[in-house]
Amino acid sequence: MSNIAVIGYGSQIKRLTGILLEQDNNNRIAAIADPKHEEIKREMQAEGIDTDGIRYYGSADELLSDGEYDGVLIGTRCSLHTPMAIKVLKKGFPLYLEKPVSTTMTDLIALRNAYRSSASPVVVSFPLRVTPHVKLVKEIIDSGKIGTVEHVQAINNVAYGSVYFHNWYRNEEETQGLFLQKATHDFDYISHILGIRPIRVCAMTSKQIFKGTKPAGLKCGVCEEQESCPESPQNLRKSGEQPFGDNCCFAEDTGNEDSGSALVQYESGMHVSYSQNFFVKKKAGTRGARFMGYKGTVEFDWATDQVKVFMHHTPRVETYQIDSSATAVGHGGGDHILMDNFARMMKDRGTKSISPLDAGLESALLCLKAKASAKTGSFQNIEWPDEEEATERSGD
Repeated sequence: MSNIAVIGYGSQIKRLTGILLEQDNNNRIAAIADPKHEEIKREMQAEGIDTDGIRYYGSADELLSDGEYDGVLIGTRCSLHTPMAIKVLKKGFPLYLEKPVSTTMTDLIALRNAYRSSASPVVVSFPLRVTPHVKLVKEIIDSGKIGTVEHVQAINNVAYGSVYFHNWYRNEEETQGLFLQKATHDFDYISHILGIRPIRVCAMTSKQIFKGTKPAGLKCGVCEEQESCPESPQNLRKSGEQPFGDNCCFAEDTGNEDSGSALVQYESGMHVSYSQNFFVKKKAGTRGARFMGYKGTVEFDWATDQVKVFMHHTPRVETYQIDSSATAVGHGGGDHILMDNFARMMKDRGTKSISPLDAGLESALLCLKAKASAKTGSFQNIEWPDEEEATERSGD
């Protein structure tokens, strides 16, 4: 029996714990810490969940001081990921940590230091790296079929991007921008496929659509333009889209950029171009990349479940169709794979993480450097502060 504790029982962790329980009935939720724990308990009971064996707490400190757990999942708001993770790392429990692992450089350094002195095995929520698409692309590249990858073009056009402007995500103080919220996934799978380290980044962001002069705090339900506004919940429903909140996305308090791009140089000298957009709709949504070598190009798209190989010196194109039944759930099937890995880790701490915290730290560092580049209009070296100091000293 694996006793699981949850810190921050949000919708994502609720879904992931559901996967854990489905995969093995020997997994059980033993404790939940959340400021809304009483409300959560009532909701679980209304859903027919037996809550008698679950302890509920108002804080992580109470939960962690009141028991031993086989694993802890953290699903708080983003700004709390690091402080909650550090508490768990000090206890040495196996940890599942939502991305981004940190939202500030101060937090990221603190998390890195805590991890270095902890015995906790960690799985970070990077499901894209374990999807069938990425696994196949990496297999093709590692085989040498297209030669050494010398250029990458990656794109993420988010058809549900209004979520970052209609609900709590619109608070940029909480999210710290959409490189951390979205690109952290893409930067991770790209580096995972390449197997080399990024060393420098130049980035740019813009906010062209989701901005305006509507009063701060305006709700769609009381807006005089709700009948005509294409972003009002009622009109989104009419067009077959899911509303994500009732906050006006054209108000003066709407945070986050609505598009961004980054050029990332890697240690081999090659570079990656990455672009993300948050106002496209419907079939304009796409996510994937092209990896180019001298002998060929491999591309994939999660939207189509296809991987294609274009050979450069022979007239041949190979198309692989990923079985949609394996990708229809949770981040292209990646969530189930990560949950299985975490479950195995809870039973055997020697189990290797397929999405380790080192990867989470490196991706967050790249995101923070991209954000700094966009803000300052400068190239940023992708180094930790202690590495930067060492580089400066060596140049004196």
